[in-house]
Amino acid sequence: MKNDLIYQHYYRTEKELYTAIEEFAYVQYNHVRPHSYNNYKTPYEARYGVV
Repeated sequence: MKNDLIYQHYYRTEKELYTAIEEFAYVQYNHVRPHSYNNYKTPYEARYGVV
């Protein structure tokens, strides 16, 4: 995750920060970035067989 994404927002609590990180990692990132390990599929595509 890029550090600049964290600094674009103000988080009032640590919980808000961790929630935003989890949302980014598990909702957005895993649906967008392909990995060579997964034959250049996103983690979501590799896990659920979605094309």
